[in-house]
Amino acid sequence: MIAKLPKYALWLALALLLWFAVAIFGPKFGVIDWQTGLGTMVRTAGPIFIGVTALLALVALVLVLWKGPRPQWWKAALALAIPAALMAGLAWVADRAASVPPIHDVSTDTANPPSFSAATIAQREEMGANPLNDYQTPLGQLEPWQEALADSPLAGKSHARVIGESFPELQPIPFDIPRDQAIARVSAAMSDIGLTDIRSDVQAGTVEGTAETFAFGFKDDVVARVQDGVIDLRSVSRVGLSDLGYNAARLRELSDAIEARLND
Repeated sequence: MIAKLPKYALWLALALLLWFAVAIFGPKFGVIDWQTGLGTMVRTAGPIFIGVTALLALVALVLVLWKGPRPQWWKAALALAIPAALMAGLAWVADRAASVPPIHDVSTDTANPPSFSAATIAQREEMGANPLNDYQTPLGQLEPWQEALADSPLAGKSHARVIGESFPELQPIPFDIPRDQAIARVSAAMSDIGLTDIRSDVQAGTVEGTAETFAFGFKDDVVARVQDGVIDLRSVSRVGLSDLGYNAARLRELSDAIEARLND
């Protein structure tokens, strides 16, 4: 029995890997919904599965090193390394979540953020996406955050204030070329960073696109407003309370791409 324990532990560890692969990429390919993948499989069952696998692998490793057969030690060690790596990944995500404000709507203009087209808003409403909240209302007065921030100082801060304090580097981008040319370059920059479904409205002075995350396939809506010699950007998640800082990171990347295109 002891001789077979490392093999069983390794099989369980490989099943754990498959479990997390389905949880993370299943929503992206429509196999499962994101609530099942992230909520049930990762957050609820994931730590339990990791703990059971790690315990079995640790017992297997101790027994084969103590009683043998020692040539099987690598199977038990690998079986232990897999849940350890996954737990480290979950800890990294938790640390990242704690390091950024729990918001999912970010803009370079917090006084007057760019607006999405009626078509984008209709699409978001049809799929039950996050509402587009007023930037000046304290988060604690907005339904998604009322319970989550009940005892947090963030409850009294608005989107505008949180963005200004947390992401001061997000600034409007000046341009000095004809607006239609600027719009074309913003559109090209969106393509450069991998956005899809890019749509330009020269009359309205806007460019919209869709971003999709590598894990879980979460989709975010992005809009650029090009007017009065200034380009302002906004990125909003369709689902979830916190975006782990991805929308701000996307706007930084898009800003760099736009500036590069403007300097061509």
